[in-house]
Amino acid sequence: MQHQWREGNRVVLLPEASRFLPPMFEAVSQAQHYVLVELYLMESGELANQVIEALEAAAQRGVQVCLLLDGYGAMGLARDDRERLQAAGVALQFFNPIGFHSLARNLSRDHRKIVVVDGEVAFTGGFGAVDEFLAAWYEIALRIEGPAVADWEALFRRLWRSRLTRQVSGSKAPLPLPPQRSPVAHAEGVKGRVMSARGYRYQAIRHSLYEQVNSAHQRLWLCTPYFVPTFSLRRRLIRAARRGVDVRLLLPGAKHDHPGVRYAGQRFYQGLMKAGVRIFEFQPTFIHAKFVLADEWVSLGSCNFDHWNLHWNLEANQEIADPAFAEEVRELFERNFAASQEVDAAAWAARPWGQRAKEWVYGVIDGWVTRLK
Repeated sequence: MQHQWREGNRVVLLPEASRFLPPMFEAVSQAQHYVLVELYLMESGELANQVIEALEAAAQRGVQVCLLLDGYGAMGLARDDRERLQAAGVALQFFNPIGFHSLARNLSRDHRKIVVVDGEVAFTGGFGAVDEFLAAWYEIALRIEGPAVADWEALFRRLWRSRLTRQVSGSKAPLPLPPQRSPVAHAEGVKGRVMSARGYRYQAIRHSLYEQVNSAHQRLWLCTPYFVPTFSLRRRLIRAARRGVDVRLLLPGAKHDHPGVRYAGQRFYQGLMKAGVRIFEFQPTFIHAKFVLADEWVSLGSCNFDHWNLHWNLEANQEIADPAFAEEVRELFERNFAASQEVDAAAWAARPWGQRAKEWVYGVIDGWVTRLK
């Protein structure tokens, strides 16, 4: 779904878990009315326990807490943890639990990351409640105040009421009453728009990205952990580079949770670099962040911009059009480029046959998966 551009939003960029987890937990601890949380990944462990404790504490002091998890992404959440949440009074629901129905339905996942507190503050990014986000994975998030918060809340409420969202047993849990007033617009705030996608039926995120790629004049920098782009995106990136735009990709290096996906994407490196696209592979950890900078436009959220996400998943990003915020994101990219190894075009052209074989094998698998559409 495409929401309107809204003026007057306060946004805070929060790179790395050490910077985004504390303000999230603080916001939940200060909630007075309700907390809405929507996640793809939640797996029993240290971080999940911290999340459960925060939600328990909120529920026990009378705050209405709704937790919406993907039915596949939360399969690692132990029964004891589920029962603990429900015993504390947290309303727990799952989107599209895996079942004996069509393959296409099982492939449709809720990949969004949304936290809304009292209709006044929201968080989004690529985070989940699994221990890898504590240190092993590099991630970023965004804290939002202002009119855009209402749009994030609307996304949550709409999916909570969806026929594909339900408790494992029992009837659908009720939602808290919405706030009495709309979030306040801040005079010094930025212009922002919430953008979502719902599989192949509605791909507003993709169309918005394509529009920015086509119109970029100075720079187009994209960070994504699973670089298996559509033909259309590759063509647009190449065209942008050939018309003189500074096109760069920030991608994971050897530290990757799905190495096969990395090999499948690497088969496109040579063609992209030949057109002038620069490719950087992040070295310190697995980079799981998803954000894009096109001149003074930024998109940050859950979407990986690969054909799998765009075809099957529910996704949501926050778009921001503001020179100062774009400069902050540019500086973040520069720090990450400095911690990366740029792929040398000549060395890549001479890469060994073993590397080429992996690209071919996983490229065939990727092609087969793509045809599932």
